[in-house]
Amino acid sequence: MMRNGDLESRGAAKGRTHNNVSSYQPYYVETSESQWTSWLVPMIVVANVAMFIVIMIINNCPKNNYGIRGQCVAKFLGRLSFQPLNENPLFGPSSNTLEKLGALEWSKVAHQRQAWRLITCIWLHAGVIHLIANMLSLVFIGIRLEQQFGFVRVGAIYLLSGIGGSILSCLFIQRSISVGASGALFGLLGAMLSELLTNWTIYSNKVAALFTLVVIIVINLALGILPHVDNFAHIGGFISGFLLGFVLLFRPQFGYLESRQLPPGARLKSKYAVYQYVLVLVALILLIIGFTVGLVMLFRGENGNDHCSWCHYLSCVPTSKWSCNN
Repeated sequence: MMRNGDLESRGAAKGRTHNNVSSYQPYYVETSESQWTSWLVPMIVVANVAMFIVIMIINNCPKNNYGIRGQCVAKFLGRLSFQPLNENPLFGPSSNTLEKLGALEWSKVAHQRQAWRLITCIWLHAGVIHLIANMLSLVFIGIRLEQQFGFVRVGAIYLLSGIGGSILSCLFIQRSISVGASGALFGLLGAMLSELLTNWTIYSNKVAALFTLVVIIVINLALGILPHVDNFAHIGGFISGFLLGFVLLFRPQFGYLESRQLPPGARLKSKYAVYQYVLVLVALILLIIGFTVGLVMLFRGENGNDHCSWCHYLSCVPTSKWSCNN
């Protein structure tokens, strides 16, 4: 196993659990908006792949591995070859390399004030398997959202959800390092749910769409209780994205577009429903409170488990087959 046990695999499973979401495609009843061209999501995929190549070049297994844990995998790749599988079964670098390049580590964030790790860890991956799983999930989820809402809103949800996942992970998992985009991906998944709820009136087959999405979310979060999976990053990212979806992804209510075609003097339907304004306000307040409290606790060096004795079960449930101590 790798030093410190879980990357965000804690890492591998984080990305692996997202591949189901491609089946969710609700249909609009009413929209006259043209779709955006998706370029941000492809750019994020390219950036993550490029970053992984840089990580492997810096890792340079043939030079830095002394054969203590086995031989480098795929030596024909030269300095791009992978760490021994008993150290990293995901075909990737060592935990030392990931830590050096910005992996999430509680002590460095809380005590050494390296807050930048809350962001850099989102762009690191534990291995090829982890990278492919997360990037496929990003394409399935992100392109649809970007086409509907544009790169600014989707980019903001992706980044802020990733940070939200990093904060919650750092508060509750303090003995391991973590890397990966799964918190950001769960944020996009949460935004899909809140977008469906706040734009409820413009959807057909809305109950079926809601049921399908909820099942997908529950399955993905349930898989997070397996060992070596950073489910706190999933949960933090999901909650952040869910709230951000109310703030950033609301649309005009059903009937508004048609009402603009009525003759002068006719009563126009309001653009947004009252409940949409309420959801925006409540979600914005909760976001500000959540991020403020989380950051204050983190930089005071507090352990979230001291305030919630059962919360550790949200990330790993011990069984006769595995232990959650490592």
